[in-house]
Amino acid sequence: MSEVRKFTKRLSKPGTAAELRQSVSEAVRSSFVLEKTKVVEPLDYENVILQRRVQIYSDPLRDLLIFPIEDVSISIIGRQRRTVQSTVPEDALKKAQSLFVKECIKTYSSDWYVVNYKYEEYSGDFRMLPCKSFRPDKIPSHVFEIDEDFEKDEDSSSLCSQKGGVIKQGWLHKANINSTITVTMKVFKRRYFYLSQLTDGSYILNSYKDEKISKESKGCIFLDACNDVVQCPKMRRYAFELKTIDKYSHYLAAETEQEMEEWLVTLRKIIQSNTESLVQEKKDAVESVQDDESSTQGKSENILESLERSMHPELMKYGRETDQLNKLSRNDGRQNIFSFDPEVQRLDFSGIEPDVKPFEEKCSRRFVVCCQDFSLNLLAQLSDTAEEGPTNVEPFFLSLALFDLKNNCKISADFHVDLNPPSVRDMLLDNSEPRTEGTQGHCPVQSLVHGIPESCLRYIKWGVFSVTNPHTEIFLVARVEKVLQGSIAHCVEPYMKNSDPGKTAQKVHKVAKQVCSRLGQYRMPFGWAARPVFKDSQGTLDANGKFSPLYKQDSGKLSNEDMLKLLAEYKKPEKTKLQVIPAQLNIVIKDIPLDFTNCFTASFIPIKPFGKGCEDIAVEVEELVPEVAKYCYPFTVYKNHLYVYPLHLKYENQKVFAKARNIAVCLEFRDSDEVDAKPLKCIYGKPGGPLLTTNAYAAVLHHNQSPEFYDEIKIELPIHLHQKHHLLFTFYHVSCEISTKATSKKQDTVETQVGYAWVPLLKDGRIATLERHLPVSSNLPPGYLGLGDTESRKQSSMDAKWVDGAKPLFKIRIHLDSTIYTQDMHLHKFFHYCQLVQAGAKEVPGELVKYLKCLHAMEIQVMIQFLPVILMQLFRVLTNVTQEDEVAVNCTMVLLHIVSTCHEEGLDHYLRSFIKYVFRAEKPSAKQVKMTHEILVLSMATILKQSADFLAINKLLKYSWFFFEALAKSMAMYLLEENKIKLPRGQRFPESYQHALHSLLLAIIPHVTIRYNEIPEESRNVNFSLANFLKRCLTFMDRGFVFNLINDYISGFSPKDPKLLVEYKFEFLQTVCNHEHYIPLNLPMTFSKPKLQRVQDINLEYSLTDEYCRHHFLVGMLLREASIALQDNYDIRYTAISVLKNLLIKHAFDNRYQHKNQQAKIAQLYLPLFGVLLENLQRVAGHEALTSCPVSSPASRDEFICSFPSPSSRSSLIADKDPACGAALPNGHAIKREDSKGSLNLEGATSSLDQCENIRRSSMRSSVSHCSRLDQFEIRTLLMCYLYIVKMISEDTLLAYWNKFSPQELINVLVLLDKFGGTDG
Repeated sequence: MSEVRKFTKRLSKPGTAAELRQSVSEAVRSSFVLEKTKVVEPLDYENVILQRRVQIYSDPLRDLLIFPIEDVSISIIGRQRRTVQSTVPEDALKKAQSLFVKECIKTYSSDWYVVNYKYEEYSGDFRMLPCKSFRPDKIPSHVFEIDEDFEKDEDSSSLCSQKGGVIKQGWLHKANINSTITVTMKVFKRRYFYLSQLTDGSYILNSYKDEKISKESKGCIFLDACNDVVQCPKMRRYAFELKTIDKYSHYLAAETEQEMEEWLVTLRKIIQSNTESLVQEKKDAVESVQDDESSTQGKSENILESLERSMHPELMKYGRETDQLNKLSRNDGRQNIFSFDPEVQRLDFSGIEPDVKPFEEKCSRRFVVCCQDFSLNLLAQLSDTAEEGPTNVEPFFLSLALFDLKNNCKISADFHVDLNPPSVRDMLLDNSEPRTEGTQGHCPVQSLVHGIPESCLRYIKWGVFSVTNPHTEIFLVARVEKVLQGSIAHCVEPYMKNSDPGKTAQKVHKVAKQVCSRLGQYRMPFGWAARPVFKDSQGTLDANGKFSPLYKQDSGKLSNEDMLKLLAEYKKPEKTKLQVIPAQLNIVIKDIPLDFTNCFTASFIPIKPFGKGCEDIAVEVEELVPEVAKYCYPFTVYKNHLYVYPLHLKYENQKVFAKARNIAVCLEFRDSDEVDAKPLKCIYGKPGGPLLTTNAYAAVLHHNQSPEFYDEIKIELPIHLHQKHHLLFTFYHVSCEISTKATSKKQDTVETQVGYAWVPLLKDGRIATLERHLPVSSNLPPGYLGLGDTESRKQSSMDAKWVDGAKPLFKIRIHLDSTIYTQDMHLHKFFHYCQLVQAGAKEVPGELVKYLKCLHAMEIQVMIQFLPVILMQLFRVLTNVTQEDEVAVNCTMVLLHIVSTCHEEGLDHYLRSFIKYVFRAEKPSAKQVKMTHEILVLSMATILKQSADFLAINKLLKYSWFFFEALAKSMAMYLLEENKIKLPRGQRFPESYQHALHSLLLAIIPHVTIRYNEIPEESRNVNFSLANFLKRCLTFMDRGFVFNLINDYISGFSPKDPKLLVEYKFEFLQTVCNHEHYIPLNLPMTFSKPKLQRVQDINLEYSLTDEYCRHHFLVGMLLREASIALQDNYDIRYTAISVLKNLLIKHAFDNRYQHKNQQAKIAQLYLPLFGVLLENLQRVAGHEALTSCPVSSPASRDEFICSFPSPSSRSSLIADKDPACGAALPNGHAIKREDSKGSLNLEGATSSLDQCENIRRSSMRSSVSHCSRLDQFEIRTLLMCYLYIVKMISEDTLLAYWNKFSPQELINVLVLLDKFGGTDG
């Protein structure tokens, strides 16, 4: 093979098409005694249509010759949002300073740019045509009296007479038929089968999931298409095989031997009955034909001929009209012949090509949590109105979150709820007023949140939760807090006592009023409860589930890790030692109703539909998705949240403060460390307060010097972050002493500051997250951010007093939930460098390449989340590359890395969405710089020519579709946006681009034709992607140039190619020939010739001559390759015949060309198929069906017609030439295969048998493959194609064609027609 293929080693070097074709012929000649391949140069398409413009435009069928105007267009589609308004703030782009942030904002606020191909639905397989159905309407069956009488006489007890009923039913195992799985590997599925007889007498075997026949059928088998049923114990126990006429098999298996025997007996009876009835029908048909012939002997003239001899004009007129009416009635109601093709009959039109959808927000399993009531056993009437009824005697606060016990983590943010009635909330009013910034009493101007009054958002009771990966180990946990009072045990004790609840309630309420007035802003843990959410892993809600009892909160088990351990204990109630607080927690979980309205996002942006009222407002609770690639998705909306979790403070060893036990942590977000700096109002508040506030407090543990915290504090980050933005933690000792005689001075000493801690938000320009251990200072000096690290703390002259020797005493965790900031170091540095270059900084040679190479180490989840932003920036860098080829290649390599990673993670649909909706080739900043498609083509060719990096080459081949799609869209947008589409095609693109495309093609060929065995998937993918790209190029570019590219690529294949390469070749041809304007590309028009040539060969257009293949390039190439394939083995023949048939089916059903004149013109393109069939006549008809028919050169054509034998003996006719040697053609010449490509040559019909024998010996295909009989499927398919052409072609063309036939050739044509009539259904 290396010798045969050595010509391909030169393909990676720039060369010409002539050199390529010379290499092909040298390679073939090295192994076989064959003449060089005769490659037909395609016509200069653009020049031809220019020269023949008058002929084309005056043609009544010019629609078949002209590409439609405005075939390609760009549409800007508005981004579909689920929110009432955009999630991006109005002034976001002005405030943003980072290039990465700017590009993210542009991405989330820009519309989609889509290239529309007006006739794209016609550019695929026939299954994609915009037809409602290819299947014919039900054809009425002819019922004659004899049939009715026969049915009456049938034995009603026989199996075949049980019409319309279920004959047998039961469970069977059915094999999942898949061409990629071998017979022994077929997967069997258990199905319930019904064997029944239809009203027309045929039998059908339907399968269902269970016994309920009302459900949708999972499959059906028509038994009239079956010819045998046999056991196959090797496949499975009690298995049997139903064989069909077209060699398709259904594998079934019973559950017991007895059931198998019953099924076999029943099925064999039906198949035998079908066979006997078919034989009888054929026998009756033959006898009726013989009777008709004997009765009409001597009556050779028809009615019209006898009338013409008469002299009566009225009779003649009547005869003509009758003949015309008969002709019209015969055509009335005729079905398309391909409607009865088995492949069309079995069509499944669903999911032929999945629609590419634009990027959307992640759609997880969503459900709503409705918080209705929370009550304990101590109740009292606190309100003067009787409507409110008894309530809790003090305020309680709930926070709900989802915990995943299986993956041991918290999977949602906290949803805070205040279920306290108004009378209880009033206990906090005195304390809450001073904490509400900017409010003094009742402010007349009420603040709005996106047009909604903020007061409507203060007591939200409905939370919408999302879960990406539902399963039974997910729990909804409700934590209960109360106002800080003392130890948890002391506060819980009254609620656990059973004695005198009325008196206890009054006592607790009295103390609670004092506590709320003094410590109302501080919270303490009280209890917790939990309940499962899902019944199964499919996301079925456990709607009837109930919460566990309210358990007392253990002060030593507050963290989320401790809560997960408690949940594991809760699952085993028999071993639990948890203390129960009597309580009623009424919280309902339910699916989101279809008419769900008045819901906000987690950023409090209203979601469609949103009503005007403020009732039953819900808010989405953010899901904390694990940082795993399979759960990630490209961001589409603006979101910029930071979650801060204080975890632990170790103060047991501090000696600075005398009292530091009831420690409260207060968090502020600041943008300066100056003395007079104020906190930013960006922290989300708790229910009852403003939406955004300046600080947040964590729950306080009584008398604990080393407290743990579980609070979650949510911050809305500003659009632009700088080095001064930081989190400031202030620690307070809270005095819990309650004294009725306390002075006002005593009341003012509720909290005492006992330390500060801070953490800058940015580290090396990125937001630092995960767990942080911070030192605590007893004071807050100006410029304290300068004391960030250990070294600066030691060397600093600032007056900072560190607690416990500046040890890291305070532990926090930070979680960033932002779609505009990245934590990936490599991505950040790449965008930062690009920003510096854009700002005018001098480029350092090799620096950009370094940052590009570092992007290979980017985290996968970050790559997916910011996929559109990253890809657009890489294409931007690629376009603006100057003279540095290394940058372009490395940029393409990063693109390749991202594309391959997405495929490996099963997320390639995101890449398709990007190409179709987001990708937009931008104009280069400098005029001399090339366009995106020009640079990308050169980079792809460079990578493919690098022999060292085979891994990159293989990836580029495997995922080449992405780059070819990007090329096609870039070319389309360049033509449309630059208005180049109006130029002649030869002037649209520079010659350098055409040369680059040719170089890329030559670089691809050896990877397909040499390495196909080493990389079968990669070579197949690039073969298909290249075909699709060249198909697109036929819409954009000089069509003659694209024809030459196609020609050069096909020339890279050889006649000695194995089956796999032949499949590649036909897949390539099929894809290209599926172009939406395939008919105009083939120019179905007559090409005038010199007078002498016209006289010598008037029917040149009807043969596979070089001239024909040049004028009708694509159809000529396809027919030539198909005629060669017919001499090969079955698999290759099957591939070629299928491609040809599918193309003809597409023509037949194309609703643009349904007029009979259009169909006739299309059919005329395929007239050379007649010659191919005549060449293989003996293989179609078979030796047993043919005997020589002596025809002694009749004196005239009329004498020959009179000498036709009767129809009954037509099957005995045979061609006078051996098809293996050569077949007679319509022009009286013989076809001989004279070269390796199977080009057909016109020679005189005087070739001797010796010459034929020499040709047979030199042929690459074995004599067996040449002369072997075609099987039933092949014969049926070829004859169906033949009949389509005969039916559709115009009478004049057909007569002109047949008039050039010799008598023997006409006999051969009739043999073909007779063979079709005798072919079984």
